[in-house]
Amino acid sequence: MRISEGLRRFLDREAVPYELPRHPKTDTSTESAAASGIAGDRLAKAVVIEDQRRFLVAVIPSTHRLELHSLHERLGQQVGLATEAEVRLLFEDCEDGAVPGLGQAYGLDVLVDDALLEQDDVYFEAGNHADLVHMTGEMFRGVMRSADHGEISKHV
Repeated sequence: MRISEGLRRFLDREAVPYELPRHPKTDTSTESAAASGIAGDRLAKAVVIEDQRRFLVAVIPSTHRLELHSLHERLGQQVGLATEAEVRLLFEDCEDGAVPGLGQAYGLDVLVDDALLEQDDVYFEAGNHADLVHMTGEMFRGVMRSADHGEISKHV
């Protein structure tokens, strides 16, 4: 699998041009950036969270850590990380731990960190641990046009 089926269908439906660079299999987004030779601030990491009524995907640079306190304030309620079992059910066509940075492809609301919206190029997991989706920053901003955004993470 080079790209998850749900993600491929979404990108095709939205007519978003993209590339699928391959890299040696990795376990983390930081390792994926290093193996691909790209800056970690251009690699979007998806974190699945839940509030009292729904799941959401927070998309942040791989060099950052999600700030749950910022999300509590932004959303006006407590949020927490989804369990591995919940993530598996939501992203059943993806390998464990390889959630794509476009939760919209799976019908989920998305929050994106402003730091990613400033990038000229953006990469994210294609649904597995050996392929990335690469698109221009302009295309990424277009896909994220309906997503909530703000400073939701901090550089580590």
